[in-house]
Amino acid sequence: MEKELKLSNADYRLLSIVWDSEPIASPELCKLAESQLGWKRTTTYTVLKRLCDKGVLQNENTIVTSKIKRDHIQEIESRWIVSRVFDGSLPKFITAFLGKEKISDNEAEQIKQIIDEYRRRK
Repeated sequence: MEKELKLSNADYRLLSIVWDSEPIASPELCKLAESQLGWKRTTTYTVLKRLCDKGVLQNENTIVTSKIKRDHIQEIESRWIVSRVFDGSLPKFITAFLGKEKISDNEAEQIKQIIDEYRRRK
């Protein structure tokens, strides 16, 4: 599954609704997709089927649930971006991500704590 899990922007947008609402009946998912994304029912069912075919969602007896949780998808997607765009270099990614933006002392401390925790696990 992780080897080539490619999610489109539409996939991720529908997934976000499912993650926030699961388990959710597919008619209710259509209503949420219409109100939040402006999608017609047919669009929602097309994207839902694609996500089920990819093994990310399951639609059983009209109840939609995720088979892969949000944090796992975020990990896969972020690793893919770092690998593809930044030659696997996390420092290059962070430099590009921050650009000329400043981060707060609180954000800097949170990042430091994440790195410290990672080092302790090794």
